[in-house]
Amino acid sequence: MGASAPIAFIGGGNMASAIIGGLIREGLPAAQIEVVEPYEEARRKLRAQFGIEAREQPGPALARAALVVWAVKPQTFKDAAGAARGPTGSALHLSVAAGIRSDSIAQWLGTQRIVRSMPNTPALIGKGMTALYARPGVSAADKARVEQVIATTGASLWVDEEALLDAVTALSGSGPAYVFFFLEAMTRAGVEMGLSREQAYRLSVGTFAGAAALAQASGDPPEVLRQRVTSKGGTTHAAITSMEQDQVQALFMKALHAAQRRAAELGDEFGA
Repeated sequence: MGASAPIAFIGGGNMASAIIGGLIREGLPAAQIEVVEPYEEARRKLRAQFGIEAREQPGPALARAALVVWAVKPQTFKDAAGAARGPTGSALHLSVAAGIRSDSIAQWLGTQRIVRSMPNTPALIGKGMTALYARPGVSAADKARVEQVIATTGASLWVDEEALLDAVTALSGSGPAYVFFFLEAMTRAGVEMGLSREQAYRLSVGTFAGAAALAQASGDPPEVLRQRVTSKGGTTHAAITSMEQDQVQALFMKALHAAQRRAAELGDEFGA
């Protein structure tokens, strides 16, 4: 499967657009990309942004795709798979749909060449973090092709057990929302302390970006990095002590477990 082999997308929303944008930046011609997207507004965006004429319904043109990316909502996956199964039977399939297990996808599509993934929204700017799981029917060449496609949106890692994707969903899939949640709180606190909203937001975003970059560049665990900026009796110590007294870390971990449970429930609700 060459780098310029045709790719089809079932669903043309934000995550599909992130991957499509990355592929085009890497040199894949728009003419090599097929998109099935039922909503006219989304089709208009694809046309304006990438010059792609998306189709409302799947058709014979899908048969030329060597890779099919499933970027549909969990509740619509089964019906979409039924409509596209025929022309995509010989393709490699990559799912970016939350919660839907590969057993269900294999049953709906009649193939074992399925990679299930959990990306996140920073993929929209090429800073995504995506976890991947391959069924046994996926070859080394298939995995390399998937890696090549996902690399256009950021970093990736493989997991050996599909159940771990529920944990991935809780951490990195939903994770950007947690960052934005804390950014909201930091910005509001900054305004309460007298900063303008713009000042507080710039300081908060810059701090998150810098701290994440430092953690990525450092070989030290986060506990050590935190301790280095937490002098006994200082301002940081006062904030950390307050959060520890309120059990912020334990409550945050509880929230992630709730996300993991919901990810598993999605597979039960919308699977085969």
